[in-house]
Amino acid sequence: MTSRTGRRTAARRRRGFIVALAVTALASFAFASSAAAEPKGVFSVFSDCPTTTPGVALCIYGVTTSGEFSLGKTKVPINKTITIQGGAIPTGNPENGKEYFLAPAKDGNSLSKTALNVPGGIFGINCYEIKGEGWLENAARVLCKEIFENAYTGVTATTELVATPTNPPILDLVALSQEEGTALTLPVRVHLKNPLLGNTCYIGSTAHPIQLHLTTGATAPPPPNKSIHGARGQAETLERNEEFMLRLYNNSLVDNSFAAPGAEGCGEAFAFLIDPLIDAKIGLPSAAGHNSAILSGELKSATVEAVEANET
Repeated sequence: MTSRTGRRTAARRRRGFIVALAVTALASFAFASSAAAEPKGVFSVFSDCPTTTPGVALCIYGVTTSGEFSLGKTKVPINKTITIQGGAIPTGNPENGKEYFLAPAKDGNSLSKTALNVPGGIFGINCYEIKGEGWLENAARVLCKEIFENAYTGVTATTELVATPTNPPILDLVALSQEEGTALTLPVRVHLKNPLLGNTCYIGSTAHPIQLHLTTGATAPPPPNKSIHGARGQAETLERNEEFMLRLYNNSLVDNSFAAPGAEGCGEAFAFLIDPLIDAKIGLPSAAGHNSAILSGELKSATVEAVEANET
């Protein structure tokens, strides 16, 4: 896996000019008319696909409905739907004709800003550690959340995409289907929100992102993490107007080999005081081998031609 990753990295560097052209093209979708026809039926999920952006060959729509995101000492369960959508532009990789740069969605919401509750809120008390399914245990969990995860003491974490021309999101359909290598590369940051933290509290940034290399295969993390395995899931084709789309469901993308930087901007003017407190609570900076991401859900894809044929 390591040698394959090295070859892919070298190939990306050689394609730097292609990346710049692709990202320049991606900006054009922002001015597309909102009155344009939208796909119907099963293809309606691709309504925000930038079909008129030069180079876009595929439309992509994926949802994560379960899993978890773990940074340092803090584990956040995924119990709300996170959506990723947009177009896909071939990278021109001569070794892999199924590798794509992900182009932004027409409305700019390529990765939905889904706010997930951080267990225990700002005080770090994890209500999910109250075990049992009896009425007393359930009542205790509810009361715990009301006290420690309310609007004032609760903290939410929202994963945001921070792609750049030199660090774009990349989808590799060969790696995804063969359960080997990086299927999805995502540069992201995590936005922590709470009235006391202000609006500028982030883990990761455009310059120093959390770099996810998600796979449907086996990971090879440094210790203490151990290898975990994703899943390609099951496949089916959906049809309308004699055009087809591919749906992969019950799939799982995983990565437990990435590093996470320290928090920045927490408490705004008082960040110099609050940032170290957040770092101590979460366990940041957190080296590779101490973090993990497990994203389970489904992915749909179709050619631009198929989507446009279903706009009537």
